[in-house]
Amino acid sequence: MTQSDASFEEHLAREISLSERMRMAILAGFSGVLIVIYGLGYALFLKNNLLRFLTPAVFFYIIGIIALLLCYELFIRYLIGRWLRRRKGVPGALRYLNAFVETSVPSILILLVSRELNPVYVLQSPLGLLYAVFIVLATLRLDFRLCVFTGLVAAVEYVALSFAYIGAGGGVVGGGASAAAGTPFDAPPFYLAKGAILLLAGLAAGFVADQLKRRVTNAYRTLQERQRIVNAFGQQVSPAIVEHLLKAGPEIASARSFVCVMFMDIRNFTPLVERKSPEEIVALQNLVFAEAIDVVNRNHGIINQFLGDGFMATFGAPLASGRDCDNALVAARELVDGIRGLSEVGRIPPITIGIGLHAGEAVSGNVGSALRKQYSITGNVVILASRIEQLNKHFGSQILVSGEVLAAADAGERARSHESLGPVRVKGREAPIEIYRLA
Repeated sequence: MTQSDASFEEHLAREISLSERMRMAILAGFSGVLIVIYGLGYALFLKNNLLRFLTPAVFFYIIGIIALLLCYELFIRYLIGRWLRRRKGVPGALRYLNAFVETSVPSILILLVSRELNPVYVLQSPLGLLYAVFIVLATLRLDFRLCVFTGLVAAVEYVALSFAYIGAGGGVVGGGASAAAGTPFDAPPFYLAKGAILLLAGLAAGFVADQLKRRVTNAYRTLQERQRIVNAFGQQVSPAIVEHLLKAGPEIASARSFVCVMFMDIRNFTPLVERKSPEEIVALQNLVFAEAIDVVNRNHGIINQFLGDGFMATFGAPLASGRDCDNALVAARELVDGIRGLSEVGRIPPITIGIGLHAGEAVSGNVGSALRKQYSITGNVVILASRIEQLNKHFGSQILVSGEVLAAADAGERARSHESLGPVRVKGREAPIEIYRLA
């Protein structure tokens, strides 16, 4: 199991535990409401013939069992809270035991109340509906098997109680058959049908729980995928590229592609900030880089990394537009104009930047380990773009591009003003390359 899978399993277990706690809070609240309703009913209608069946014994049986259920739910909820704080999961055996105890509450009530009333009446009373409450709330367990188990316990216990009181051949055991004689309440299939419905309700609850679990899983996977993109690209990615990468799947495979690489550097940055505080230096960098991010994103590129007082950006990977060199040239001119504009309005000191562009084949993709991966562009095109940017110091320019960039650009870009500096020898390369000055 990879670290990502382990992280997901831990997250899912925590979500299930939180859902369990919420279910128990709902059951505790439900129990409290029942206590209030039965208490008011007993106090208001004690002498009313409409509630002559609500004897003191019946009342205390119901109130007592529901009060115990409330305390039980709060206690188990407290235990799960402690496990969560200790980053422990809820034991599987306890979840099944808890489901059995909860679902048996209606059965216990039927057993106790049947000591005071005719079992036929008790089996058809609202007490039997409590099984449905536990089955419905079982969906919050987010476990198909637990939901089916809850429905099965309810069905088996209800049918067993029915047969114990009604008898397999019909007739109330121990007398009192006259009330049910000749009615469906005296026929075992009637109770078998109700048991089957309880079991089907458990299956339906399991289906709903499974769908909820799938949605939780998908939501987490989506968040995990978005986090993967953020980890690989930081915050320097345009929305269009983010959407493309999210559709690409869990892995960004290495691929060879034609790209245009941009390097930018702030000229004379060291003497410029020599007398500034660290906070002032960071503020200056943030203003410059904020402009750079906006320009590069707007022109369908990505900033791969910041390099102190500069950065490296790529146009054409991981998403190619077919106009990658054109986009890079437009971005270079906009960036020079944008920095000049910031200087003119006094937001930053008067500074100049140097930009170098080169185009060619490169390999792009994630590099690193399962613990840490970073999107990277590798190839001579990267080295040469960096060398071209450094030539700005020698030529007193702001934008230098290689002949490969102009050759790949459209006619409109090639027709714009540029000056050929001829073949220029670049550090680390034997053969000279054609260089053009744009600004």
